[in-house]
Amino acid sequence: MKRRTGQDREITKHWKPATLAVRGGTARSEWGETSEALFLTSGYAYDCAGDAAARFAGEQAGMTYSRLQNPTVEMLEQRIALLEGAEACRATASGMAAMTAALLCQLSTGGHMVGGRAAFGSCRWLTDTLMPRFGIETTVVDARDPQQFVDAIRPNTKVFFFETPANPTMDVVDLQAVCDIARDRGITTVVDNAFATPALQRPMAFGADVVAYSATKMMDGQGRVLAGAICGSEEFITNTLLPFHRNTGPTLSAFNAWVVLKGLETLDLRIRRQSENAVKVAHFLEGRVPTVNYPGLPSHPQHNLAMRQMDAAGPIFSIELDGGRKQAHGLLDALGLIDISNNIGDSRSLMTHPASTTHSGVAEDQREIMGVREGMLRINIGLEDPADLMDDLDQALRAVGL
Repeated sequence: MKRRTGQDREITKHWKPATLAVRGGTARSEWGETSEALFLTSGYAYDCAGDAAARFAGEQAGMTYSRLQNPTVEMLEQRIALLEGAEACRATASGMAAMTAALLCQLSTGGHMVGGRAAFGSCRWLTDTLMPRFGIETTVVDARDPQQFVDAIRPNTKVFFFETPANPTMDVVDLQAVCDIARDRGITTVVDNAFATPALQRPMAFGADVVAYSATKMMDGQGRVLAGAICGSEEFITNTLLPFHRNTGPTLSAFNAWVVLKGLETLDLRIRRQSENAVKVAHFLEGRVPTVNYPGLPSHPQHNLAMRQMDAAGPIFSIELDGGRKQAHGLLDALGLIDISNNIGDSRSLMTHPASTTHSGVAEDQREIMGVREGMLRINIGLEDPADLMDDLDQALRAVGL
């Protein structure tokens, strides 16, 4: 591969996803390194004052400041855009930085947003708390029902914001139906695709305008760094997002970008093996616990929809126990192999109690409406042998009377 082959869209458009995940976006320096170079620099020097002025005026290509551009971060942005099938991408310091920027860059006082009620706790905080502070009206709907989006539309509705599958209830949104509703009315759709990643689901193929990620999750996938990403059209990224990003500074570090680049090389392998493991563990738990919420099981009410939209159901699901928080915490405390942790997307299996961790900032009555009950546990299935995971879950279930 030549120095700039990985950034030539005329070439990379012919590559398959597995090739893009390893080589897409790569730009080699004059040293010809095989692995992506790590550029640890805050600023850049110019040959003359005129070059500096020309770059700031947008008349000359090149870097100006690492809050705006960095060669390592740019390689990550190009790779994610290629995997997503997007024209452009901007990386951010975390997943929540991505969600916040994707919304605030296009919403202002007097606007209205419709959000899915089943969502990560911090995303619900954006919808329920932050947006209203800026005079942005919000309506929360059951995103499983496209008609609720239609019914929530107002003359000032600017954005639909939802995630699928949703955290931690595993609700699935009909991407084509909701994106069609939005597009027909000039509304922008912002989809949080962190659970699936572009390896399993590409919302833009169903008409989504903007796709946002916590790249901390499956993209890094090994519990090492925080990162986020926002994908969209060149026009959206350059004219709508970039001014917000430039002036507010949710910048991803070059080191973290480099780590995520390395994670993307194995994303397809990891997420598919973890999905296979998750199906086995979910089948083991089905019938052993009152409820298993996993789109990969035929018992999930939206299984067929999920399988139409996704190549596999992913490594994350939730279960529900009848004994409330006490029984849920008891099961966590009895685990010997699986870690108690509120992260997801890791290569290690992790389990958490959402009502007291990831969604503890959501009011109790709203958690109940969302379906995040006291007996719910969310599990991220890792790369361990599923037999060992089932043994650990078996003894933990027996410890709480199940």
